Amino acid sequence: MPRQCIVEPHDMAQVLDPGSIVVADWHRSADSKEFFSRILHKKKRRNFGLLEAIVMPPNVSVDTVHYKIFLSGKSGVGKTALAARLAGFNIPNMHYETTGIETTVVYWPVKLRESGRVLFFRLQLWDCGENALRRFDHLLPSCKEQVDAILFLFSFTDRVSFDDLSNQIARGSESCDRVVKLVVGTKFDLFMHTDVTEREVTRFQEVWGLPVFRMGGDVSNVSNLGEVAPLLNCLAEHLWHQDCVATRSTILPVATQSEAATVVHV
Repeated sequence: MPRQCIVEPHDMAQVLDPGSIVVADWHRSADSKEFFSRILHKKKRRNFGLLEAIVMPPNVSVDTVHYKIFLSGKSGVGKTALAARLAGFNIPNMHYETTGIETTVVYWPVKLRESGRVLFFRLQLWDCGENALRRFDHLLPSCKEQVDAILFLFSFTDRVSFDDLSNQIARGSESCDRVVKLVVGTKFDLFMHTDVTEREVTRFQEVWGLPVFRMGGDVSNVSNLGEVAPLLNCLAEHLWHQDCVATRSTILPVATQSEAATVVHV
């Protein structure tokens, strides 16, 4: 029988200060252009398939680390739209229910603060429709199997989705495995229709000890790196820190370019 646990707010993992592990706003630096150019095409984000990998010039050595990310949230909060935004895809104007599991690959380069080492994070985002999760019992275990991080979503225009966060976190923590947990509030720019106040968000952060990121619903500029950088950098920092703690070392085994297509992070 699998070990069961009850997750309390004080059980949440350590929250890192932004920029404590990776260089913040590195995407704005001149020395980052060579690396960010690999995820861009004609000034827009490149779309990567499941088997595609970053290719660097022979004289540039860079490692790739692989992670599985599960997007959790009730129907309509914007899980599919968030995955598209993080990947730089076009965001659909109309909402549609995800009928099964959809996966999206995001590559994101970071520079480690202490060593100056550059890493590519390959984030495979898993998104599953709420109705599909209810109908098919095997889908949620598949999404959570060997997962490295869970993004818990709520919408600023949907009060019920915010009130359900504690239940989401409890369900996402049932396995008690080491998993990075972050919260994302969507449709933040629709302030005229907000059902969740800043005071309530601050209180949630204080109680649960989880960072909350705010993402807008604007679909006009999906290639803006500055908009997604805070969330992707934070995710990279916590994933890297989690692995460092697990291995009791700051130097981790990573996949080289030649291995990137076959080696999956565990």
